[in-house]
Amino acid sequence: MPKKTSTQLFYKYYEDWIHLYKVNAIRSVTLDKYYMSLKWVTKLAPNLRLNDLTRRSYQELINGYALEHEKQTTKDFHHQVKGAIMDALDEGLIKQNPTRKIIIKGKKPSEKKPKFLNEYELQQLIRQLNLETEINWDWYILLVSKTGLRFAEALALTPKDFDFTKQLLSIDKTWNYRATSGGFQPTKNPSSVRKVQIDWKMAMQFSQMTKELPEDKPIFVKRRIFNSTINNRLAVLCKNANIPVITIHGLRHTHASLLLFAGVSIASVARRLGHANMTTTQNTYLHIIQELETQDGEKIMFQMSKLM
Repeated sequence: MPKKTSTQLFYKYYEDWIHLYKVNAIRSVTLDKYYMSLKWVTKLAPNLRLNDLTRRSYQELINGYALEHEKQTTKDFHHQVKGAIMDALDEGLIKQNPTRKIIIKGKKPSEKKPKFLNEYELQQLIRQLNLETEINWDWYILLVSKTGLRFAEALALTPKDFDFTKQLLSIDKTWNYRATSGGFQPTKNPSSVRKVQIDWKMAMQFSQMTKELPEDKPIFVKRRIFNSTINNRLAVLCKNANIPVITIHGLRHTHASLLLFAGVSIASVARRLGHANMTTTQNTYLHIIQELETQDGEKIMFQMSKLM
C-alpha cells in the first residue's frame, strides 16, 4: 500500500481505510454499505484531496448526498465517512476536524408504509395462506409471524434446529441469501443465538413436513432466494386479505407488537427477537411502549381511586 500523504485524493484514502479497517471485521451486509458510501464520495468529490478537507468542503459533500437521500440516511453516510476522517486527523494528514458542527440535511421523508399489522389484520392474512402438506413460502410466512425471526434466520432453519418434544427452535446461524451460492453464516450478533419457543400446533405441523428432509439442509431454500420473491408473495396475500401491505420484516415487528400489547415484558420480547439489549427493543417499539404506559397510568389511577 503506498504511503499516505495529505495530497492523496480523499476517496482513495477512504477506499484504503475500508480495506484496512472494515474488510473481514464487519458483516458483509454492513461492508456493502461502506462501499456504497465510497461510491457516493467518489461521485460527489472525485477531485477532493485530504489537505482540501475543510468544514466547508465536507459540508458541500454532505449537502450533495442529502439532495437525493432522506435525513436519517444522510446521517448514516456521515457516520461512515467521519470514521475515516477522524483517523486521517489522528495520522496528521489533516490539521483540523472538518466534521465539527456539521449540519445534516436531507430530502423530505417519503410517506411511511405500515410497519406492522394489528391482531385482526394478522388473522386475516393467515386465513389467506395456502398451507399445503409440503413446505412452501406460505409456511415460511406463518413461521415468521409466530416467531419473529429475522429474514435470514428463518431461511437458515434445518430439521435439526427443531426440538419438537420441547417445542423449541434453535437459532444459531443465518442464510447468506445475497451470495449466488448461498451458504450458512453467523447470526447478526451473539445475542441472536437463542432458543425460540413455538406453539404445539406448529410443532406438530413442522414435525410431519420435515421428517423426511435432510437434517442439516435448509428446509425453505431449494435455489437462490431473493428478498423480493417472498415480499411479493406477502404483498399478494395482504391485498387479497384487504389489509395494509407489509414486508417480511414487518411480520417481525407485528410479532413483537402483539407480544407487547399482550403484556409480555420488554426483556422477554428482546430475548425472543435476539436483540443485543433491551434498549434496542425500547427504541424500536417506543410508540407502543408509550401507548401501554398511558394504559398503565389509567389502571394505576383506577386502583388508587378504590382506596380511601
